Amino acid sequence: MIISNNFIDNIFALVDCNSFYVSCERVFNPSLRNKPVVVLSNNDGCAVSISREAKKLGIKVGTPIFQVKNLIKKHNVKILSSNYTLYAEMSSRVMSTLSKFSPNVEVYSIDESFLLLNGINEEELDNHARKIRQTVYKYTGIPVSIGIANTKTLAKIANRIAKKYKELNGVLNIYKSDNIDKYLKFINVEDVWGIGRKYSKKLKYYGIDTAYELKNLSSDWAYKKLGGITGKRIIFELRGISCINLDEINQPNKEILSSRSFGKPVKTLKELEEAISMYATIAAEKLRKQSSIAKRVSVFISTNKFKDNEPQYGNFATTILPIPSSYTPEIIKYALILIRRIYKDGYSYKKAGILLSELIPEKNHQLSLFDNPNKSINYKFMKAVDRINEKYGTNSIFPASIGINKNWHMRRNLISFRYTTRWSEILKVK
Repeated sequence: MIISNNFIDNIFALVDCNSFYVSCERVFNPSLRNKPVVVLSNNDGCAVSISREAKKLGIKVGTPIFQVKNLIKKHNVKILSSNYTLYAEMSSRVMSTLSKFSPNVEVYSIDESFLLLNGINEEELDNHARKIRQTVYKYTGIPVSIGIANTKTLAKIANRIAKKYKELNGVLNIYKSDNIDKYLKFINVEDVWGIGRKYSKKLKYYGIDTAYELKNLSSDWAYKKLGGITGKRIIFELRGISCINLDEINQPNKEILSSRSFGKPVKTLKELEEAISMYATIAAEKLRKQSSIAKRVSVFISTNKFKDNEPQYGNFATTILPIPSSYTPEIIKYALILIRRIYKDGYSYKKAGILLSELIPEKNHQLSLFDNPNKSINYKFMKAVDRINEKYGTNSIFPASIGINKNWHMRRNLISFRYTTRWSEILKVK
């Protein structure tokens, strides 16, 4: 087991944006403030981001929106489709602001980051955290909560408590605190970072319901029952011993999946080809962003398993590329070959996707006698396309095989403007 050499001096802060998608919408639409707001998942299906006001009404993350229609109508809840372009841009602004407060930042997700605050006087930690909150809100309009501790797991717990109790004003510092056990007793074991649904069920079977009870388990027991070294690390982290270092460099993905449910049933091969072409384009762009190339391309299709009155079908096909690539036209070419192989007429398809796997670093690829002589040109061409789409908006340039109308496209009937990335949708002041 490897423990950080400087664990005694580590000061971790977890900065988490409050109801991030909702907060992004409120920045550009102040009329949503202090009102119940819900942002929906793909195809406007379930709640994925909920304001504090909506939570008080009993709406929870993951709730299918049709189940709470009466509640929405009664309390005039504002419902919005997910605006991923806006959220990604606002996330970038938040993370850029956080980098001003520490040279050591790990972007953990679109709305969370770990900061290493080593060197800050213990007496100044609370003030430093409040300054971070004030600055992020001033620069971006996004409210954040901050948890501070001497391990990442404890920082996660502190953040959770800071977000839950309004009287803490968004900050909880438990670095070297004598009251840590008091907080751990309020945290359910399933809410501990690293304990998933499977392990929480096992722990509850043994009568372990809280983070405090988990902390006091034998590390050897945790090793046997909680996934080996991972379980042991969780126990040590809860005891204040840092075992999980700050990961400042995001590790490249080992696989890239691009998949969506369709906005309406898809019944033709042409529509499936358009969808697969789009998903292949998205996946290839992600591949280039992490400077990787793929050896294997796989595609899958499936009908709606919840419609018992319709014939059901699903299939999966895969192929090895002759030469590993991140070139979009090449990946689309083989993806279309695969979709034509598994397509069957007479079915209503609900979902399709593409998986790029066996990824390797682009620079580490061993050249062969059959390598494409235009490979360098193709790579530069795709990089130019990526830069244009980044500057002028997604799909400013796109492969013709994606199509124009996209009747199969994901349903987002309640989407707000992309205020920060489209000139035609920029906020107008009258």
